[in-house]
Amino acid sequence: MNGLRATLSALVLLSLGAIAPFSASAEINSLPSASKPEDVGLSSMQLKRIEDVTQKHIEAGLVPGAVMLVARHGKVAWTSVLGDRDKSINAKMQADSIFRIYSMTKPIVSVALMQMVEEGKLQISDPVSKYLPEIGKMKVGVEKPGPDGRPVLHLNDPERAMTVQNLLRHTAGLTYGSRGTSLVNQAYIDAKIGNRSFTNAEFVTRLSALPLKFSPGTRWEYSVAVGVQGRLLEVLSGGAPLSDVLAERVLKPLNMNDTGFWVPQDKLARAAQPWQRPNAPPMTPRFDVAERAKYQSGGGGMVSTMDDYLRFTTMLANGGTLGGTRILGKKTIEFMTANHVGNLPGRPPGLGFGLGFEVRKIEGEAALPGSVGEYGWAGNAGTLFWIDPKEELIAIYMVQVSDPDRIELRNRFRAMVQAAIIK
Repeated sequence: MNGLRATLSALVLLSLGAIAPFSASAEINSLPSASKPEDVGLSSMQLKRIEDVTQKHIEAGLVPGAVMLVARHGKVAWTSVLGDRDKSINAKMQADSIFRIYSMTKPIVSVALMQMVEEGKLQISDPVSKYLPEIGKMKVGVEKPGPDGRPVLHLNDPERAMTVQNLLRHTAGLTYGSRGTSLVNQAYIDAKIGNRSFTNAEFVTRLSALPLKFSPGTRWEYSVAVGVQGRLLEVLSGGAPLSDVLAERVLKPLNMNDTGFWVPQDKLARAAQPWQRPNAPPMTPRFDVAERAKYQSGGGGMVSTMDDYLRFTTMLANGGTLGGTRILGKKTIEFMTANHVGNLPGRPPGLGFGLGFEVRKIEGEAALPGSVGEYGWAGNAGTLFWIDPKEELIAIYMVQVSDPDRIELRNRFRAMVQAAIIK
């Protein structure tokens, strides 16, 4: 297994080092492979436990396959590729397999929007209606008993306008239809918010006709806010589709060549696929990676690989640069990874939220170990990343699993990686 780790680490680094725009002395080559995890203060024994646990999950049918990575002190300390990429054809998982990353799309979109802030195209204190006027017409839906005692939705003016900051930190008054049973949630479902057959512009038009769940800025609720950010990026870019905006601003500069809103025909044989767990509820439906859907969801529509997301996270950990290319300013990243929700209701204990990332406020209270200041996010199919500036650590977990299983799996991975830090 040690030889496999070394080989996989070398493959990751060869892939990184082969990027044409970066010279041999570029920052991207500051991620050499550690000869062993202990060289960067990690326990080989504990990392082997992660492999063993993941292999048991694969044998039980809980996980089809996985690609996992931990980097520390600027070195790739451990990688593991296990199981199947596509069990239906007995195709083994590969280091370059392409995964649906769902909500790990959100940080990429937020980075592009903050680039525009740096360029003076907008400020995060701006009302969203300044750029998307229809958003300014939204009212707050308040449930009250009707004549028959059943709840009826009354519409009130919001206490304040929705701002760009509200979108970035999920305090916009928006929601996901599936994340509740209120009349507002049902309105989202009835309006087919997030349907892949609507364009980003149509998505915002439909959304703006619905009620807000609460007045912007009064609580945190995970929502379609980053989908609105995606449309905002299109408008600020003169109408270019979100895929082009992200390619120009983030993906091409970082050579994230396998990241996008669909998988091209010549790469479909690398797509990681979910699998029905035996004796379990039906597998959560997953979008067709080959489809070029009209809705390019800034909140959850992208696919990516371990290598590509390592480039993105390394850029963040480096203070905004990779391979001599600056994506964001150092202070912008510090600002994005600060806690922007204060003590607003809606967040789990010990965990705040920045501009595109969950951030840890204190070491205790949260049910998982971690460092103050670490930040990251996860995806609906089970993918996960976080960056720990204090420990100089990046961890990435790539799987394609069902909704009921994803949280337990990624929390176990997270806790076990934390346990691997020995100095």
